[in-house]
Amino acid sequence: MSQSLSVPQSWNPEDPDFWATRGRAVALRNLVFAVPALALSFAVWMLWSVLVVHLPAAGFRYSTNQLFWLSALPALCGATLRIFYGFAVPWVGGRRWTALSTASLLLPAAGVAWAVQDPTTPYEWMVALALLCGLGGANFASGMAHISACFPAGEQGLALGVGAGLAHLGVGLVQWAVPVVIGLDLFGLTAQGDGRVWLQNAGLVWLPLIAASSLAAWLGMDDFPSGGVSMTEQAQLFTRRHSWLMSWLYLGSFGSFIGFSAACPLLLRSQFPGFDGAQQLVWLGPLLGALARPLGGWVADRLGGARVSLVCFGGLALGVAGLLASLGKQGGELIFAAGLLLIFIAAGVANGSTFRMVPLGFLREARRARGSMHEAQAQGAAALGLCSAVGAYGGFFIPKSFGSAISLAGGPQAALYCFLAFYLSCMAICWWFYGRRNAPLFC
Repeated sequence: MSQSLSVPQSWNPEDPDFWATRGRAVALRNLVFAVPALALSFAVWMLWSVLVVHLPAAGFRYSTNQLFWLSALPALCGATLRIFYGFAVPWVGGRRWTALSTASLLLPAAGVAWAVQDPTTPYEWMVALALLCGLGGANFASGMAHISACFPAGEQGLALGVGAGLAHLGVGLVQWAVPVVIGLDLFGLTAQGDGRVWLQNAGLVWLPLIAASSLAAWLGMDDFPSGGVSMTEQAQLFTRRHSWLMSWLYLGSFGSFIGFSAACPLLLRSQFPGFDGAQQLVWLGPLLGALARPLGGWVADRLGGARVSLVCFGGLALGVAGLLASLGKQGGELIFAAGLLLIFIAAGVANGSTFRMVPLGFLREARRARGSMHEAQAQGAAALGLCSAVGAYGGFFIPKSFGSAISLAGGPQAALYCFLAFYLSCMAICWWFYGRRNAPLFC
């Protein structure tokens, strides 16, 4: 199955006849098998975001800033690796790379299960395991590059939105599942803390799912040809202004989603320790953001990605303003919750609409310059990897900014003011370069 497409010319989703007779079925099959692997990747990536909340009760004596470090480090590693993962698919193959990169998640999941059983485990080991969980975040770049290569430009918005949106469900899944499984004696192992917490379950429950998903990807996906585009031609994207502007916008969309997902559990615990709805909000926000992403891609296909993204960045700014207004006020937890939900939904929609703009921009530039469509498609796929890498750094900067602000000033206000200014810059870039009538690259 993986070798059914043996020459570059045999895969051309932009050919209507090929797409209708053969291409659509193959593309949908690859999408179906890629989604579970990506969802598990996100679950492993965000494992520490919820695990850090339960470490103190299990006897681990870490400061609040140290806990924020553990929730932020997976994103730092994952974002950096995404740059390389995005280039890997055309040369290794989507089937092989998905199977192998998914199997690599067995290492951090098993490592976490081992380390959390002993409260005397050195903090340095925890740091190393948090960095290893970044392997899950890196998988998104290769997964999106593969999905982009499967579908024609006219359907990439919906395909990328559905694939990424379902993949993002892994964030809500891990933040819902971990508090449940650590309260159950599933494997007959020793409990921690007061004898009613089994933190090792947070890693063990993912092992059979990861193994099954890796095997399914190996058997059910395809290795698409690279289209004859060299690494040098793909690397030209680093010299294009469009690549970096889109990366800045994706930092504002996906970076917000993954950053607030990583920070939300610990932030709620530190600011509103008595908030009864905190546990539900921890997983509900990421769930709504994940479900909103396909909507963003679908609407962008019809109204234009820049218009949708511009509105969403305005929503993100409004959500941060709500968080600022809630701090230190009676009943502020309800305003805080509303602000967080607005941030997650706006970030989710913007994820789909902004990601839609990236490959479309390269294809439109190629058509305008009468350049190679094969090269434009390959550069667009590589640009998705670059944008997803830059965007993933939001998963580091947001929780670490909260940790530093709380440590230095006693509250998260300084970090929130920085985020507000950043979203205003995203609105300006989105409108000037992509959204106004005479924009350099209207999309």
